[in-house]
Amino acid sequence: MPGTDSSHSPVARPGRSLPGSGRTAVVSGASSGIGAATASRLAAEGFDVVLGARRLDRLESLAASIGGRALPLDVTDPSSVEAFATAVDRVDVLVNNAGGAFDAAPVAEADLDSWARTYEVNVLGTVRLTKALLPALRASGAGDVVFVGSTAGLVSYEGGASYTAAKHGVHTLAETLRLELNGEPVRVLEIAPGMVRTEEFSLNRLGSADQADAVYRGVREPLVADDVADCIAWAITRPHHVNVDLMVVRPLAQAAQHKVARES
Repeated sequence: MPGTDSSHSPVARPGRSLPGSGRTAVVSGASSGIGAATASRLAAEGFDVVLGARRLDRLESLAASIGGRALPLDVTDPSSVEAFATAVDRVDVLVNNAGGAFDAAPVAEADLDSWARTYEVNVLGTVRLTKALLPALRASGAGDVVFVGSTAGLVSYEGGASYTAAKHGVHTLAETLRLELNGEPVRVLEIAPGMVRTEEFSLNRLGSADQADAVYRGVREPLVADDVADCIAWAITRPHHVNVDLMVVRPLAQAAQHKVARES
């Protein structure tokens, strides 16, 4: 099981940023998109990075390039999560990034299998991994649990019920865990991005490249994965008495979930 020796934990003093050096960060869903960008950014900040995902070939390639450690992880599989937790000696930061959207159907046409998959990956998978690594985060003396949420967890919209329901669950999970850990040396942070253009998110949701491209068509500079990774790195390197409860980040072109400026 994860180690409990916190004698060498770098605890930040008030007013001083918390360094990456000497700290171990676990990133789930690290084989692509925001997860891959976050793993790369945290390695550059000096963290020892453990990358977890199902696609081990992609994971190992990225880990080799950044000096991290790749471990297979399927957050929907309890035995996979248990094996992952056993293999990690120390955890100072957990970035719960694994997730996704898999349909855009209205409620009247809901595919319940898609709903179950969405909830299993985004909510139950996040709970499994957090529960498994929480003892090590507590033992670190200055732990961070980061939830990569979404503005879909704050606002609902047509055609997004399966995903918005799941991300509302992630938002509530973060709020509840923060209450339950109050007084302990573990911060709970949530980063909620709006429109982020990655290579897979909209493609997985809509099923075709043309439909995925249409989501971003005419939008000047949607966010990219590196933008979100920058927010995560900033939040977890603040002095440890500073808790970024919720950071909402959108591209300038997106004023709200339903209000996006598009150029013709």
